[in-house]
Amino acid sequence: MSFKLTLENKVALVTGGSRGIGRAIALEFASRGAAVMVNYNSSPDAAEEVVKQIQEAGGKALSRQADVSDFKQAEALVKFTIDTFGDLSILVNNAGITRDQLIMMMPESDWDAVISANLKSTFNCSKAAVKHMMRKRTGRIINMASVAGQMGNPGQTNYSASKGGQIAFTKALAREVAARNITVNAIAPGFVDTEILKAMNPETLEASLKMVPLGRLCKPEEIAFTAAFLASDGAAYITGQVIGVDGGMAMM
Repeated sequence: MSFKLTLENKVALVTGGSRGIGRAIALEFASRGAAVMVNYNSSPDAAEEVVKQIQEAGGKALSRQADVSDFKQAEALVKFTIDTFGDLSILVNNAGITRDQLIMMMPESDWDAVISANLKSTFNCSKAAVKHMMRKRTGRIINMASVAGQMGNPGQTNYSASKGGQIAFTKALAREVAARNITVNAIAPGFVDTEILKAMNPETLEASLKMVPLGRLCKPEEIAFTAAFLASDGAAYITGQVIGVDGGMAMM
């Protein structure tokens, strides 16, 4: 049996799809034939630019605003995707934020905001999407975790906890829905060359790169290709897994 890495006739919803890793995933999925719903919360122009790029290349895409940390908005987003494209084959839970600070100085509001945006949003969108996928008896859910959720990171107790929670959520949900031919996997990126990373202090970034055996930053397109593989028919026997795309940082 041979597989081609194609997403023809698939419909994907990518949360936080206007920038960085989400943008790269939306473009990669569309290039492989998927219709893509590009979700954003506060960057409509960036989302529309992604949609425009996809459409100009002959693909199908629309953008939709929703704060997916709010259950009703997440549920409405999933419904809009299904109503618009007639299906939902792939959900990528990519939306997230950082509010870095040592715990002694971290406001409770920063803890709550990160857990809500990163972890609760994963629950919200997955719960809404699973209802549709269970009826179809097929589906792919891909959660964007982080190496921080595997190793921890000083100054990121909130972010590390949210990403560790995503990993545990992935494994538990994978067991719940496997009988319906739905796979649930997580990707754990390391240091990815995005706008967030460019805001880091150069000295801090240089020190961080010393932790990476391959000695370089990851490209968003490398994460996107991994997501496309997990979304494809060729990955139908992979579920409950955490795929590290981290240059070797968290070897387990």
